[in-house]
Amino acid sequence: MNSRLKFRHELKFFVNRHQYAIIRQRLKHLVQQDHNAGPSGDYHIRSLYFDDIDNKALHEKLGGIRDRIKYRIRIYNGQDNVIHFEKKIKHRDFIAKEKASISRALYEDILAGRYDGLRESGNPLLAEIYGEVKHKLLRPKVIVDYVREPYVSRYGNVRITFDKELRTGLHAVDMFDRQLKPVQAIDHNLIILEVKYDEYLPEAIRAALQLEGLSRQFASKYVICRKYLKTNTWEDY
Repeated sequence: MNSRLKFRHELKFFVNRHQYAIIRQRLKHLVQQDHNAGPSGDYHIRSLYFDDIDNKALHEKLGGIRDRIKYRIRIYNGQDNVIHFEKKIKHRDFIAKEKASISRALYEDILAGRYDGLRESGNPLLAEIYGEVKHKLLRPKVIVDYVREPYVSRYGNVRITFDKELRTGLHAVDMFDRQLKPVQAIDHNLIILEVKYDEYLPEAIRAALQLEGLSRQFASKYVICRKYLKTNTWEDY
């Protein structure tokens, strides 16, 4: 693993609405709501995922490759005051993330196929992405849209999120398009539970989650939305 990056454990599970309600109640006195959550206790995330000409990120995930990289642009609550271009690195059950802020103008240039601003930014990550764009034809592929309910604990630096209403933008790639109408990508009864932590997961939190009884999620949101785009099923991508 790259020593300059902070890698954390990441576990993902599918839970139904009933399981979600039970786990949420168990966690009530063990974790705190993340400060980024709004009055309703959640916030909206929209990401534009990129892949290269060979759809490497998609096929590596489907092929079970454990060390992978994905690139995405992410916004929150439909606003353009925070726009991040991110690189997510997966190493077995560990994840790390690098990100760089970009302007709305640079975002619009990227959508229009004008990538020189990435190279000229002076940011190492954006320069790396420019290389991927030029040499591997990295391009926007799909919008992934959902609502996140986040909780944190300082013990073990734990972050627990419930990701609800997962939707795909189908063929659209402009995250700020007011006419965009994302389509539900999984059963409306399913919620994605993500658990991230550093060296250890406190036993009280582990007991409240009862992870052993949950259905491990092996498909990423990106893959779910790409597969929906292709066939609307889980068969034969």
